[in-house]
Amino acid sequence: MRWLIKPVLFLLCLVPLGLFTLQVVSGELSADPVKDATLFTGDWTLRFLLITLCVTPLRRIMGWTWLLRLRRMLGLYAFFYACLHFTVWFWLDRELQFGDILEDIIKRPYITVGFSAFVLLIPLAVTSNKFSIRRLKQGWQKLHKLVYLIAILGVLHFIWLVKSDLLEPTIYGIILIILLGLRAWWDRQHKAS
Repeated sequence: MRWLIKPVLFLLCLVPLGLFTLQVVSGELSADPVKDATLFTGDWTLRFLLITLCVTPLRRIMGWTWLLRLRRMLGLYAFFYACLHFTVWFWLDRELQFGDILEDIIKRPYITVGFSAFVLLIPLAVTSNKFSIRRLKQGWQKLHKLVYLIAILGVLHFIWLVKSDLLEPTIYGIILIILLGLRAWWDRQHKAS
């Protein structure tokens, strides 16, 4: 049964993209399909980041140690959706106009923060393999703690992007605060013992 978990999860992580593709093919997007694609890929990037961060609390609280074998795949899916998000922005929205892209990164804080999060995700994705884990040893764990900063930047990117309805980014922010708060509490308990 355990050998089935990873392939099933792999396919489940592709379901959102499949459903969005069906919407594109059937013409169900709004009058601004680029905005739809940008929001879709950004939402799923943030969701997969938060799902990845849920693995350790679920393992500690529920005792589900088997989840650790899935964390790398979930993190790589966060990177996959982040790559789609970035591609939609620089190719479809900015139409490969590198001057405009650079100007956006410099002048718009929410893009600066989002771009920074994307850049920080790259070394995590590149080193998400057994060779890197063996090669980097304890440095690997320190590097991959960047995921906390990346998630904070992702939520901040979303909050600054939204102009009026802050409900969804606020929910993501609350989930992130809870996840980071649990980690801080466990770290404090560990240091005290």
